[in-house]
Amino acid sequence: MRLADGRPAIVKDLKPFDDVADELRGAHYLAWQGGKGSVKLLGFEGRQMLLEYAGGTMLQDLVDSQGDRKATEIAAGVMEELLSPSGHPYPADLQPLRERYKSLFAKAEADRKAGRPTFYVEAAEIAERLLSNPFEVKPLHGDLHHENILLDERGWLAIDPKGVLGDPGFDAANMFYNPLHRHDLTLDPERIAHMADVFGRVLGQPPVAILDHAIAWGCLSSSWHAEDNNETEENSELAVVAAIRAMRASF
Repeated sequence: MRLADGRPAIVKDLKPFDDVADELRGAHYLAWQGGKGSVKLLGFEGRQMLLEYAGGTMLQDLVDSQGDRKATEIAAGVMEELLSPSGHPYPADLQPLRERYKSLFAKAEADRKAGRPTFYVEAAEIAERLLSNPFEVKPLHGDLHHENILLDERGWLAIDPKGVLGDPGFDAANMFYNPLHRHDLTLDPERIAHMADVFGRVLGQPPVAILDHAIAWGCLSSSWHAEDNNETEENSELAVVAAIRAMRASF
């Protein structure tokens, strides 16, 4: 649709099968951001959102045209903008990061009880350490990746946040697993090390901390696939977890 001034906009109408709680928290997060690093929430009534149109070029499109390192640089800039200080109290309903990790903790506990020393068990221990001793706690996008960063006339903007509260390293983690199904990139040790360095500098954290977040996040995402009995996607992400673990061991 178009606004009264002719600018394009998007109407997002939540359906019962959508993850409504995530989407509503995301709307509150967008309202709090006020367009800083993200699309603007122009209106919100019931389960309908009126959103600024963010354009049709995704960050993953840039990977092919200008290279993966350029895309990583842009993602880091968006991340920095999203995490910049705000003079407003953040929304009260943001999801605590520990709650976000509940599927990983459940899968790890099941594997422990079955005597299976899986990646999930190790990742749950890493997640517990990160959650117990965060570098800092901030409002997070919660689902930042190459398909959720789009080019608009205002620049590169994030869309579709989940509205999470926790260590900013969490927002860097998903980037390691994207673009999806590009194992030529996601399994590349040099790329993994480069991302850890770039995101670490932006977030003020050592690269090893970023890699720890990436391991924990990858096993969280894999645990969701396990819950859905999607073995193909689970194994695809666990392959990336293994590559990140190997790089982490070299530090």
